[in-house]
This record gives sequence, structure tokens and C-alpha cells, in this order.
Amino acid sequence: MSDVINQAVEALSSKIEGGFDGSVKFAIQDEGAIMVDASGVRAGDDEADCTMSADAETFKAILAGDLNPTAAFMTGKLTVDGDMGTAMKLGAALS
Repeated sequence: MSDVINQAVEALSSKIEGGFDGSVKFAIQDEGAIMVDASGVRAGDDEADCTMSADAETFKAILAGDLNPTAAFMTGKLTVDGDMGTAMKLGAALS
């Protein structure tokens, strides 16, 4: 597993404590995928209500709070496939 995925799982776990209502997959280009659901945050590539895709730099900026997830989506740096409501709930949890 890549260092980017390991660091992202750790960072997301601290932001989303106690699980998440719904399931989201973060697909990080050339690195792998992270699952966020009721069980918490983990590396994985399971089926999800929503898949968010971005490159590693965009994902790191979102986690660091340097890039708003909505702004990333609006500028095309982040793509969303699936349930937009679930994506918005997770975006609010990351802001």
C-alpha cells in the first residue's frame, strides 16, 4: 500500500470519528482507493454509494484544508460519480 494511502487513512480517520452514514470511495490516481463508511476509514476498493476521484496533490490539499472539496469539484480537480447527497455530506465533514 502506498504512503499516500496510509497517510490519507490516518488523516481521514481523525476527521471522521465513529463512522459515516453512507459509503464513499476516494479513488486517488496512481495510488489506490480509500473507503469511508459506517465501519470507519480504511484502504479498500469496495462498492460505494459515491466515488470521488482526484490526483494525489488535490486529495492532499483537501485533507490539509487548503482546498475546499466543493471548489475542487467546480474546477474539475475532483470528480464525483454516484450519490451527490452523500458526497456533499462527506464534503461538509471535511471542511
